[in-house]
Amino acid sequence: MKINIVMPQMGESITEGTIIKWHKKKGDKVKKDEIIYEISTDKVDTEIPSPQDGILAEIKVFEQETVPVNSVVAVLETDASAAEAEPVQAPQASTTQVGGGIIEVPMPKMGESVMEGTIIKWHKKPGDAVKADEIIFEISTDKVDTEVPSPAGGILEEILCAEQQTVPVGFVVAKIRSATGLRKVEPVIAPPVQQSATAAKEEPKTEIITPVKSVKIQSGRFYSPLVMNIAGKEKIPFEELETIAGTGLNGRLTKKDILEYLDKKKAGHVPQKAFAETVSAGFTKPITGNGTEIIPMDNTRRMIMQHMVKSRDTSVHVTAILEVDMTKIHNFIEKNRESFLKERDVKLTYMPFISYAVIKALREFPLMNASVDGSNILQKKYINLGIAVAVEPNGLIVPNIKNADEKNITGLAKAIAEIGFKARNKKLLPEDVSDGTFSITNYGVFGSLFGTPIINQPEVGILGVGAVTKKPVVVEIEGNDVIAIKPMMYLSLSHDHRLVDGMLGGRFLKSVKDSLENFDVSIV
Repeated sequence: MKINIVMPQMGESITEGTIIKWHKKKGDKVKKDEIIYEISTDKVDTEIPSPQDGILAEIKVFEQETVPVNSVVAVLETDASAAEAEPVQAPQASTTQVGGGIIEVPMPKMGESVMEGTIIKWHKKPGDAVKADEIIFEISTDKVDTEVPSPAGGILEEILCAEQQTVPVGFVVAKIRSATGLRKVEPVIAPPVQQSATAAKEEPKTEIITPVKSVKIQSGRFYSPLVMNIAGKEKIPFEELETIAGTGLNGRLTKKDILEYLDKKKAGHVPQKAFAETVSAGFTKPITGNGTEIIPMDNTRRMIMQHMVKSRDTSVHVTAILEVDMTKIHNFIEKNRESFLKERDVKLTYMPFISYAVIKALREFPLMNASVDGSNILQKKYINLGIAVAVEPNGLIVPNIKNADEKNITGLAKAIAEIGFKARNKKLLPEDVSDGTFSITNYGVFGSLFGTPIINQPEVGILGVGAVTKKPVVVEIEGNDVIAIKPMMYLSLSHDHRLVDGMLGGRFLKSVKDSLENFDVSIV
């Protein structure tokens, strides 16, 4: 008898889980309550035991894949003899075995809404030895950039997708030769299935993209697997491919472009315009004659550009600025920095205090924790606080602390350090950068005093934090004005005037200021 093993629901608010490790492989015998795989959710990581004795007949979801709760992740055959006599058909992926198994490495699915990824860097080349869990390539999606580890030890047999190539989730990007046996990975894009004439009429015809081996693209231009497949069939050399003008985003070559090119070529009307001269392409080869070098934007920079333009064109930006006396918090940090690091493993900075004050103000003014949907206001009952993180060499990402209003100063300090580490080391998951409700950006870390940040869509406000600097200020002591040296900081609030007017924005900003200047250090 076959038993479906499903992604468990690890809490009322949990809607999906990520398989982080399989302890068994297809065909292995398992005992009841023996651990067969591990999952990770936004709440916990946990090990999942087998519900019965049997044989693991099929694995449907692979490591690093995220699926909704109750999705079937594997099939257990509880009748061992039947399982051995009638083996379950393996997925129809193209694999071979020569002195060991060939493992197909697919483009991983980095979130339910993520349908494709771009390979931005290969850490290994064909023929290199790789270890299990060793990073072999990096990918970029419209959510996050991340490093992808090897599923097993062996030799990197073949690379099927070049750097800067964008392919669908599940598309096989490389093959690893493993000495431990054959393992097949089921691609998301499956081979065509034979069907009856009646079924063929009822179901739409699916176009199958076949993996093709790509050459390294020196120009930085994107070529989809479909375009590369057509080029291979028509025997178009790569040098010729680069001369074809593209009409897609940033001059990308589309299926329509290459088919039109082939039609003109067959008719004897081949366009002679070289790729380096194509005005529409945003990634031409370097020009040195006039002292100007054109540098292709990497995927991260393009995503930032698109998000910033979208925010500018969506929200009506207004910025308010005020100054805050940070004396109380400054003195507390100076006094307790070493003890917090030693006793709580927390590096004290201004950010957790600022975050705490922002959370308090968001509770007081809930419209600042909302978003606009047409003519509706979506007021969030939870606070997911985004913290902007600068990423080398020229990037920016805003992961958020889920349910930040449930954390104290220590908890916020640890959470800020954690998302910063994950962002700088490409460990973020799509859920880390989605569903934020309000953001903070600390440009003061680079010495800037104040600025006018752009709102992180679809939020309606973002707080900019300037550098804390000592400066002379006028204070009143016993009725007399005196000049004192104090650690001062500018805060700037950019808010969406479609929803947030000057009064609400001003009162929110004043609330943050009052909380910081009168901070109750006894609660820390």
